[in-house]
Amino acid sequence: MSIDTQANVGTASAATADQRKPMLEVRDLQVGFTTQDKGIVPAVRGVNFTLNAGETLAIVGESGSGKSTTAHAIINLLPGTGKITGGSVFFDGEEISAMNARQIEDVRGRLIGFVPQDPMSNLNPVWNIGFQVEETLRANGLADSKTDARQKAIKVLQEAGLSDAASRLKQYPHQFSGGMRQRVLIGIGLSSQPKLLIADEPTSALDVTVQKVILDHLAMLTRETGTSVLFITHDLGLAAERAEKLVVMYQGKIVESGRSKDILADPVHPYTRRLVAAAPSLASKRMQIQKVEDADATELTDALDVTMIERAEQREERAKSGRGYITVSDVSKTYTIRRGGFKADLFTAVDKVSFQIDKGTTMGIVGESGSGKSTLAKLMLKLEPLSGGAISVDGKDIDSIKGAKELLAFRRKVQPVFQDPYGTLDPMYNIANTIAEPLNTHKIGTSKQRRARVRELLDQVLMPQSTMNRYPGELSGGQRQRIAIARALALKPEILVLDEAVSALDVLVQGQVLNLLTELQQELGLTYMFITHDLAVVRLVADRVCVMQKGRIVETATTDEVFDNPKELYTQELLSAIPGAGFEFGR
Repeated sequence: MSIDTQANVGTASAATADQRKPMLEVRDLQVGFTTQDKGIVPAVRGVNFTLNAGETLAIVGESGSGKSTTAHAIINLLPGTGKITGGSVFFDGEEISAMNARQIEDVRGRLIGFVPQDPMSNLNPVWNIGFQVEETLRANGLADSKTDARQKAIKVLQEAGLSDAASRLKQYPHQFSGGMRQRVLIGIGLSSQPKLLIADEPTSALDVTVQKVILDHLAMLTRETGTSVLFITHDLGLAAERAEKLVVMYQGKIVESGRSKDILADPVHPYTRRLVAAAPSLASKRMQIQKVEDADATELTDALDVTMIERAEQREERAKSGRGYITVSDVSKTYTIRRGGFKADLFTAVDKVSFQIDKGTTMGIVGESGSGKSTLAKLMLKLEPLSGGAISVDGKDIDSIKGAKELLAFRRKVQPVFQDPYGTLDPMYNIANTIAEPLNTHKIGTSKQRRARVRELLDQVLMPQSTMNRYPGELSGGQRQRIAIARALALKPEILVLDEAVSALDVLVQGQVLNLLTELQQELGLTYMFITHDLAVVRLVADRVCVMQKGRIVETATTDEVFDNPKELYTQELLSAIPGAGFEFGR
């Protein structure tokens, strides 16, 4: 298998692939970012690949490897400081890298669909969802009238997996979960049935069941219309199951390319081995440890394996430290959805949920998007009032917390890490000020001590200290999530509510962050409510699991019981929908 960094990925071994017309050709693409001193920092270094009509290609690599920059360069969506410094991009035989802004706008959206990574920053918070979907349809000439636009917008949301689509059109982005917002963007990206769809981490915010629906829809579109799909992803399971071809990027270069299953089954380049070794696949975790020979990869997977063993050995001991440190009793949350005039509907997001979390343990909350997981997190953080039931922390009912001083003390004890890092980081604050903000709010330490604490936290989340003077917009999605975790740790809290805290991270950084969270839990006795749609991650970190569906808990048990002997059909469906779960990575 070739590991030539200049490999042409579009060269297929099958005769049918040779007959396909190249839809996208990237030739020696080079992208750089201008610094304050007018220098150029290279981000993409001589990338070459070809994507044929009807093919699916995945670009994988760690955060900051140049995956998203490559995708943005193709459709001229680089930020202000970024520019193509060399090479060219051809779409359907025409050099789009030479087009001006007006010309590329005629192609982008109509012929090339794009699904961005950050749903909240790509949906306008002041417009309802219906207006934004309809606007896209009208802009691409897909609607003849206002009524036609409304009917087609409903169909867009339905095909993206959103229930009660007609009512959803009247809601605003902040009323949607992260996964639901992502589905809206996917629906918009597919609405014009483009020749090429570029999807930047399109399913990172989706639960596995909805992810399967969306990916099945993409596969159908590819078969029926010959649409080419370019995936930017850190999910190797998705790449193995859904992409014919694979490009592995590292530090702006391609280090390995070819057929997806060949690369993932028998990786050649040391970096690819590390990625494969760290993939949180349920079926292959133990096998990777035995079969990956690269020293760095073995060290990483051994660390993950030791984590699992230690958690199993310590489970009984931690349980003795005190049951019911966090108690959730018959908790409900109901929202009123206005339908115009004096009409309104009641929507129950959380319906009589009860469970306990022991001190120093991790409770995994899993379920599909819209099942009530994120709403439960907001209730736990006292960001939303309860409609019914009670939540107590260390014997104290949080509903009884009154006054700014008492609430501030609670905030110091319970800290969140939200799903969408871009939406929770102030774009006007540099990273140093972002991490130091909780320290300033709670008046902890001197200015010098706060600065030292920021450096310490950057080290903990594996970010270089040079990041301190950069801004959120200059970081990748995974890097922003690490900064969000660092800020949550600044106050040394007792409880972390992690809402999809690692969904934006590539597998290497994900493994490192999970180990970091585990070490902090063991050292500091932290208690975690870990909300995620990634069941492989749940198995790695959680002591107990609650499975939620439509606002209710349908199954709760120890992690081993849920994964080895799921009792409910819904839980079984979640497990069976995991992409690449049966694929033997690193064979």
